[in-house]
Amino acid sequence: MSGAPHVPVLLDEVIAALDPQPGDIVVDATFGAGGYTRALLDRGAIVHAFDRDPDAIAAGSAWPECSEHPPRLVLHPRRFSEMVAALAEAGIGQVDGVAMDIGVSSMQLDQAERGFAFSADGPLDMRMSQSGMSAADFVNAADAEEIADVLYAYGEERQSRRVARAIVAARPLATTDDLARVVRKALGYKPHDKKDPATRSFQAIRIHVNGELDELEQGLDAAERILKSGGRLAVVSFHSLEDRIVKRFLQGASGKAGGTSRHLPQTKGPPAIFSDISKAIRPSEAEIARNPRARSSTLRHAVRTDAPARKEAA
Repeated sequence: MSGAPHVPVLLDEVIAALDPQPGDIVVDATFGAGGYTRALLDRGAIVHAFDRDPDAIAAGSAWPECSEHPPRLVLHPRRFSEMVAALAEAGIGQVDGVAMDIGVSSMQLDQAERGFAFSADGPLDMRMSQSGMSAADFVNAADAEEIADVLYAYGEERQSRRVARAIVAARPLATTDDLARVVRKALGYKPHDKKDPATRSFQAIRIHVNGELDELEQGLDAAERILKSGGRLAVVSFHSLEDRIVKRFLQGASGKAGGTSRHLPQTKGPPAIFSDISKAIRPSEAEIARNPRARSSTLRHAVRTDAPARKEAA
């Protein structure tokens, strides 16, 4: 893979949260360049790694641990929301840990031909799996209302309707530069402005094209089902929309009854699915200095109890 190397964020904190022991089976739900996987393998764990990007799977298949007998690294070219079915096919019912590093990888961002970023011009693609609807397909076919809804919901773009109308008026759009120029013009961007306003629209369209938030919710449910009692979950997110989903998931799994008035008798909540739920953990200034892309990252982790998974109990 070309471009700058991917540096896993909060690596020490993720490995400490997972506490892998020799022989443990751990899922790396977002393999990417394999930063977490490498650290897990070095601790003696057996890793089942998922990635829907064929480039990531191709690069990982050259790792020597894939060729060991039995292999200590098993790659699954699938969405991480499918981990329960994929592991069942491999004869695995439960695992000791699940690591999730949500969002786009550095390799994808740094390859202009993948169309994830506007730092270098490239085709307006943004597909993690390199298949299905592309960003160009979406912006050139959707009506202004749908585009505005996506920009507002996934990019928190307050002027979403103005940007959407500008996109429709400028069609067809073929490259990342085409889209960035339209967004900047619609929002009155000036080169000296601190943050490029196209960032929000690119994030929103990428999340929509890849169904990222639905995938995260389904992946968390899958992790709940696949983790054994005492198994550990560690999730790194990169923006508020993702972190909100993770936080609410863990709050809902904590077993604490919410919304009860202090003037009413205390009610017993459902059984806790996860315990030892951490607060938000963010990178140190030293890590941010080494890897500026870590700045927006947040880690949350928890330990699985022996309570039945909610999806199975329903």
